[in-house]
Amino acid sequence: MTDRTRRPFTVPERLERLPLSGYQRMIFMIIATAWLFDSMDLGMLTYVLGSIKTEMHLSAAQAGALGSMSFAGMFAGAGLSGLLADRFGRRSVFQWSMVIWGIASILCAFAGSLSQLMAWRVLLGFGMGMEFPIGQSLVSEFIPTRHRGRYIALLEGFWPLGFIAAGVLAYLLLPLGGWRLVFVAEGVPAVFVLVVRRIVPESPRWLEARGHKEEAERVMSAFEEKVRNALGARELPHPLRLPAAASGLAAVSRFSFLELWTAGYAQRTAMVWSLWFFALIGYYGLTTWLGALLQEAGYTVTKSTLYIVTISLAGVPGFFTAAYLVEAWGRKPSMVATLAGSAVMAYYYGTAANTLALVSFGLGMQFFMFGMWSVLYAYTPELYPTHARATGAGFASSIGRVGALLGPTIVGLIKPAYGQSGVFAMGAGAFAIGALIVLALGVETRGKTLEELNPVRVRARSS
Repeated sequence: MTDRTRRPFTVPERLERLPLSGYQRMIFMIIATAWLFDSMDLGMLTYVLGSIKTEMHLSAAQAGALGSMSFAGMFAGAGLSGLLADRFGRRSVFQWSMVIWGIASILCAFAGSLSQLMAWRVLLGFGMGMEFPIGQSLVSEFIPTRHRGRYIALLEGFWPLGFIAAGVLAYLLLPLGGWRLVFVAEGVPAVFVLVVRRIVPESPRWLEARGHKEEAERVMSAFEEKVRNALGARELPHPLRLPAAASGLAAVSRFSFLELWTAGYAQRTAMVWSLWFFALIGYYGLTTWLGALLQEAGYTVTKSTLYIVTISLAGVPGFFTAAYLVEAWGRKPSMVATLAGSAVMAYYYGTAANTLALVSFGLGMQFFMFGMWSVLYAYTPELYPTHARATGAGFASSIGRVGALLGPTIVGLIKPAYGQSGVFAMGAGAFAIGALIVLALGVETRGKTLEELNPVRVRARSS
């Protein structure tokens, strides 16, 4: 598509003018459904760790180490998938991530020892770590700027839904076949990869940024036609010229990992890596142990599972609220608010003296923590341009998984000495540090195109 007197319109210029239609929403729902299945795998250990601990006669330190294994895999998967997706494309890496976590989940069901289970949890984490940064990159590159923050926040909202669905699945299957049957059931949805392969296109933004002009034109034209059909075959708005920095002309086809630490990116990278590290220490340090802590307090497996599902319901209004605030307030204030709320509620949850206080602060804690996730995933991919987006988001997620790996292990060490109050004070402190980091180093990204947020000066794209 061209202007009669000037250069052809770029992919960002063509994408940004498109109305939001049923076609974009369908792509979003497919990616979000895959995200939900992935989230179920990640959240399930919260519900089955107590059963595994009992069956395998694990100590608190061993259980904490098992809880950390997925995050060891996610550390490798998230960083590697970002590099691969920026080099080979988003769609193929997204598909392979689903195949890996599906196979790994079934292998977990047949683990004959703790060491085998740990190994398969690492592989499971590797697949999950691959999927998360690619999913957020895909959504951010398909959805126009005016809707982008809300939709990425809603994408992350499928994490609490997956967490709740995992609880329901555990509640139904644990009495029938124990934790092994649960892992088998979790592996089955990986066949959803066939739907992704058939319907979700490659990112035309990525294709153009990599210099694949003919394929970018083909994918973009097909995308426009499907949007037009979804809108009742009405004529699409004419593309509008964007400034060079916002049009995609500044895109480059090569990207080095070291560029994350150049003048244009260094502060953003330091901020987002630190944010992910402390947010995930707090979140996974607490949630991985929730079921086991309740069972040690005298709750049965069934009752502790039902209790966690109940307080997790607060995550649904939490992510809807975050999806509204990222556009109404902006990314930075929403990030600080959800982290601060998580810190306060986690601290008081740890000091709750009765059931009413436990439920009340538990609901508040889940509300803010799930809201925190929504803002985190909306914010991260916007900090990097198309040619580096998956790499930047992937390595931020990877550093976060170091925190996620350390969190359950730290809890296993803290709990014998300081009890439940010490555990939740640790989580609250991690959230508070994250909030202070964003307050000091964060930048606002609301209302700007992905290309406009690119701090690299305009330069010619290599052929």
